[in-house]
Amino acid sequence: EKLRVSEPTNAYDFGQIINALNANKDKAACADLLTITDPKTLPVLLSNKLEGEILLIFIQSLEHYIAGKDPGLAYQHLFYLSKAERFKLVLALLSRNEKEEVQHLFDLLTESQSDQYSLEDLESLKKVYEL
Repeated sequence: EKLRVSEPTNAYDFGQIINALNANKDKAACADLLTITDPKTLPVLLSNKLEGEILLIFIQSLEHYIAGKDPGLAYQHLFYLSKAERFKLVLALLSRNEKEEVQHLFDLLTESQSDQYSLEDLESLKKVYEL
């Protein structure tokens, strides 16, 4: 059964929701969470809790549920995710397969058009993700 998610009001609530989603590997509910969460608030909501598993479920949710419908939202989340504490550390610990998943999401966004980002924006964000 898919978890019901409501908009988190603080880092603690967000962390609790993320832990539940991650435990169930519930990418659909994670996509719901990302859809109702303002991308600009991600760094604050994540606080210092970003980990590889969390980055991955975000990437997979964006890739499978959001990029096709709203590439602009997917881009915004990728952009603000890169501003989160521990981002560089978590990125450095990704396996080759995990990096390929991130690359695939960027490929999807390159194929899609959105007025929220240009191909130049996407290219510079790819560098931030070390792709």
